[in-house]
Order: sequence, then structure tokens, then C-alpha cells
Amino acid sequence: MDIIFLGGLEIETIIGIYDWERETKQTVVLDIEMAFDIQKAAETDDIQYALDYKTVSKRIISFVETSEFLLVERLISEIADIIRHEFNVPWVRITLNKRGAIRGAQGVGIIIERGEK
Repeated sequence: MDIIFLGGLEIETIIGIYDWERETKQTVVLDIEMAFDIQKAAETDDIQYALDYKTVSKRIISFVETSEFLLVERLISEIADIIRHEFNVPWVRITLNKRGAIRGAQGVGIIIERGEK
């Protein structure tokens, strides 16, 4: 299986459990790897057989910008579900980095994998 990736996708959102986090948008950074068979797209040079990563990124940006989850666990799980179900992706790995969550650390976050390669 081939892997299509989006790296360093920065999105502003409301995320967190503390009062100040409910009022101030924070940046989350996503690295997304998606399993997708690119063979037919490569053979035909036709976008209809490709995973349109621009469409995927627009959908994820729109979703994350308007979400207001308490936990990054919920946010990253919802993102994985969107990618797998709306874009017919059998396997996804997502790294979510919540910058500034821990003083002195460049980032903190979660890495998940869903589905089968």
C-alpha cells in the first residue's frame, strides 16, 4: 500500500480543559499519513483516481477550526474517523502536537493509527 502524507498542518482551535483554554484558540499541528493505492492514478494521470490531499486538508482544517473539544484524544479520534470514512482510507496514522501545552517542551501530543494497511 502507498502512503500519502500531510505534514505540519497548523490549525487554530479551542482545545483544553482549563478556563483560559476555552477562551483562547491554540495551535495544533497535524502530521497525517494515509494508506491509499495510487496505481490507477499513476497509470491514468487522472485526479479522479487519486486521494485529493487538498480536499482532505480543507475538510480537516474546517472541522478542527470549528471544534471545541476538551481533550486532544477526542479531537484526534474524530479526525481519524473523518479521513477513514469520508475519503475511503483503509489506514491512517496521525500525530497531533499541541504546542505550548507544557512549559519548556516544544510540543506534546498523541500519535494514533486506525485501520489496516
